[in-house]
Amino acid sequence: MNKLVKISDLFTIKYGNSLELINLVKCKSTDKNSIPFVSRTEKNNGVSAYVEVGLYVEPNSAHTLSVASGGSVLSTFYQPFPYYSGRDLYVLIPKKKMSVVEMLFYTKCINANKYKYNYGRQANKTLKNILIPSQILEQLKNKLSIYYKELEKSISEKPLINKKIKLEIEKWKEFELNELFDISASRDDLINDLEIGGTTPYITSSEINNGIISFVDEIPTNKAWTITVNRGGSVGLFFYQQFDYLATPVDVRILTSKFKINSYIGLFFTTILRLEKFKFNYSRKMGTNRLKKIKIKLPSKNGNPDFKYMENYIKSLPYSSNL
Repeated sequence: MNKLVKISDLFTIKYGNSLELINLVKCKSTDKNSIPFVSRTEKNNGVSAYVEVGLYVEPNSAHTLSVASGGSVLSTFYQPFPYYSGRDLYVLIPKKKMSVVEMLFYTKCINANKYKYNYGRQANKTLKNILIPSQILEQLKNKLSIYYKELEKSISEKPLINKKIKLEIEKWKEFELNELFDISASRDDLINDLEIGGTTPYITSSEINNGIISFVDEIPTNKAWTITVNRGGSVGLFFYQQFDYLATPVDVRILTSKFKINSYIGLFFTTILRLEKFKFNYSRKMGTNRLKKIKIKLPSKNGNPDFKYMENYIKSLPYSSNL
């Protein structure tokens, strides 16, 4: 049996840079002197911005774990590059040599303790005493290592179209959402009335995991190749669904295209549609009637949406070969 040890037994724990983003110069991730700024967020591997490297600020080391002790408490991420960090963020440095797979394993182990904390109960004093496995089981390590190598290979592949395609937005034409999609509500049961543990995705108004909150042991009623919309909850988020699914009838709406759609076109549309999010909030839902009134600008050809252009643009982006 794998015994449990304290985090401080395996990692040296130090406080991060404790910088304020407002005092730094933001830049693009592709700029020559850019560095990730890791904050207490639970998204994007903790990276909330890229900033210019400062002459008098020593970055946190690469191949370490960042752990939020406040904000999204105990959000833990593996950091492969040097980085700056905001307040209430700790840096975990392995006391012995660890592979990337082992470091990723421990991010999951630490994250598993998130339920013990909240905004009023931070992890400043207790982080060092949290119990985690003393080592990763060899069988699991081997499986994860194989998966990691396959993932590394896939993300290093070239885009499907190896040329840059410009977004000439000033030439785009406005279209009504109702012209392009049938808009409907799900008629599925609420998740509390279903059996958890099957293979059918259940979509809610979550902002993560493509809207999937769980998997249920039920026959899916909603077809793949559709776009789900968060009517409530995390209002205004759109997700392209590639598998048949169930969805909550309360806070999700479904867009079924009146044209031939695929993953590339679907992802293009979800990105454009998310630009409408700022118009809605918890008090102003994105319901069926309001969705029907939305107008969006799209690339056009001969007065119609240029679906081929949309597809080729997505195919020209990095990692498109993995879609």
